This record gives sequence, C-alpha cells and structure tokens, in this order.
Amino acid sequence: MATYAIGDVQGCFGSLTALLETLRFDPARDRLWFTGDLVNRGPRSLETLRFVRDLGDRAVTVLGNHDLHLLGVACGDRRLKAGDTISDVLEAPDRDDLITWLRCQPLLHRDADRGITMVHAGLPPQWTLDVAQACAAAVEAKLRGAGIKKLMRKLLGSQCDSWSASRPYAEQLGYIINCLTRLRYCDPAGHLELREKGPPGRQPAPYLPWFAAPRRLHVSEKIVFGHWASLGTCNEPGVHALDTGCVWGGALTALCLETWERTNVPCRDIIEGGTHAEA
Repeated sequence: MATYAIGDVQGCFGSLTALLETLRFDPARDRLWFTGDLVNRGPRSLETLRFVRDLGDRAVTVLGNHDLHLLGVACGDRRLKAGDTISDVLEAPDRDDLITWLRCQPLLHRDADRGITMVHAGLPPQWTLDVAQACAAAVEAKLRGAGIKKLMRKLLGSQCDSWSASRPYAEQLGYIINCLTRLRYCDPAGHLELREKGPPGRQPAPYLPWFAAPRRLHVSEKIVFGHWASLGTCNEPGVHALDTGCVWGGALTALCLETWERTNVPCRDIIEGGTHAEA
C-alpha cells in the first residue's frame, strides 16, 4: 500500500492519468492526497472532479483558491473570469452533485499518526496545528451550510491580510481562507503579502516565504502543499512543495508519503489553440 500526495491538477486530467499510470496506482490498495485546485485553467476540469469524487475514501483533497472560485460562481456570487475553464462543470448534468461534494471537502487534512498535514497554500507562523485545524473547521462549517453565499460574496478577496481577535468574525474567516488557499509570503507576525506571486527574492521587506518565518509554531510537522508554481526547489526541512506548474506546461508531481520519493510527468494537456493553459 502506498499513499501519494499530488500537486495542483487544475483540470489537467490527461497529465493526472499519465502520472497514475507511471505510479502503477492501484485503487484497491493505494491512496491519493490532492493539494487542491483540482479545477480551472486546464482543459478537463469536469473529468478531474468526477474522477476524484468517484475514488471515495481512497482519496482526500483539500480546497484551493480555484476550487473556492468555482463554488462562488456556482452559488451565483462570483463571475467567470477571462481564462476560466470551469464552464464544463457548471453546465454538467451532475453539476449539483459535484458542487455539493466539493463543498464538503476540507481546507486542511492532518494525519496525526504520520505527523503530516496537507493544505493548499500555507500556514501563518502564529498558528499551532490545533489552531489551524480549528480555523479550517470554522470555514468548512460555513461552506457546508446555508451561509455559503454570504461567505463567497464577502470573503474571497485580498483585504483580509492580518489577524486580530477584535476584528469582525467575517474578516477573521477571510484571513483563514487567505492563509489556507492563497498564502505565499507573510511577515513574522503573520501579516500576509498576497500580491507577490514570484519566487523568493522578489518579495518586498519584511515579508518571507511563510515556511521561512522565524519561530513558526508548526515547525515540527511535515507539511505538504501546492499553490506556488514559481517556488522552485524548497529546501526547508519538513516542507514539501508539490505544485510544479503542470498547467503552465511544466510537470505534475506525486510524492510518496512512505518513501518521500518524487515522481513527475510532463504536462500533456493542451487547450484549444494548441498551447498549454496558463495559470
């Protein structure tokens, strides 16, 4: 039995199929972890969603920012953007079932026995893992309940970039979402820099990659994440970055959680017009 964590698929279903063939994935004995962003920018979001959903308990996925964008559009409180490739999901006959399934996926997955936590983007330095789990659970409850429209309307933005217990609850939830699904850089106090998407070295002072912040309270945990295609090699102990830019024409990567061996396949998904999709 093997467990493979897989980086951002983003609708690149052909690449996912090729990767699983390379791994000789056996759904009867193996398990898959997905770092989020199952959909958007690639050409086959619908097939990707159906495949992961149909794996049932053989797979776990956390929600990424593109997954949340799909939920927002499906709820009627966000608009499609240029470059979105999620219309196949929105127009599918099983759309409602897929959206309901997606709403029930977590923002954070923790395997305490392995000492491994998976999130889409990152964790701010001031959170312990217990705090991170509680924060994720608060947002998950909103996503699964009647308040999802209000959540999507008010919270998916860059304005919630710092934490304070005195701030309105909605802004606290917005900060949690931004940490778990959009974080790349923050300062040592956990203030987020959400505009810079490039590799380390380009960010303004005093911001650092979230995993390089001093006195991280979750430094003892092994953390698996995606989201940051431009990051490149990550040498921080216990930190495993898996978005290798498949949707940019890069590669789709899997990490075996038993051996820590990486396997990747080059992007095989072409959008209409003959070019690779852009993230």
